[in-house]
Amino acid sequence: MSRILVIDDDNAINELIKVNLELEGYSVIQAYDGITGFALCKQELPSVVVLDVMMPEVDGFTVAQRIRKNESTKDIPILMLTALSQINDKVTGFDIGVDDYLVKPFEMEELKVRVRALLKRSNQIPQSAYTKDILTLGEVTILPETYSVKINDKIVKLTPIEFDIFNLLFQNHGNMVPSSRLLKDVWGYSPDDDIETIRVHIRHLRAKLDKISNGKKYISTIYGGGYKFEV
Repeated sequence: MSRILVIDDDNAINELIKVNLELEGYSVIQAYDGITGFALCKQELPSVVVLDVMMPEVDGFTVAQRIRKNESTKDIPILMLTALSQINDKVTGFDIGVDDYLVKPFEMEELKVRVRALLKRSNQIPQSAYTKDILTLGEVTILPETYSVKINDKIVKLTPIEFDIFNLLFQNHGNMVPSSRLLKDVWGYSPDDDIETIRVHIRHLRAKLDKISNGKKYISTIYGGGYKFEV
């Protein structure tokens, strides 16, 4: 049974999330402040953390940073909840390593869909590990079992989301992949046109590839359309 850790200082919202996730068959752990939440995260090692931003003493951004820096918790998916809708807040969360973002007020069905998508991504080896997807193009090879990319003799490890983005572009090499398809295929649902979400993850992905590509650029932006991978 998947365990979900909910960290939110609003008792009513915390309890509402707990009830709805338990109805889906999940085991739910609750924390009402950031300090307790991080301690429970290290102790329980949940499948997903649902984390509110605005909390007293230790806010959600700080908790997310601590989760990502701790060796035992660094790979746990984080769904961040916030009443803030500004782009800068999303960028801050994604830069820290948050996997997904949900703005309050939200529908519980939307929360459940996003939790399911995070669980699916974290619990499964990518499709390319056991299908006939392309694994090598020129000097570039994808290594699905370890979420890594190899360029010539150098290897860089990606996060599951970064790998899913790269693999989608890789399998469609030479063709533009629309932003709407990236949002749907990578995040596992059809969200609003949250283009900034893609931009932040593409930026992180490019930075990692730059470390092993000897200056060669593989992912191009098609302005107003999407992205394209070319060898």
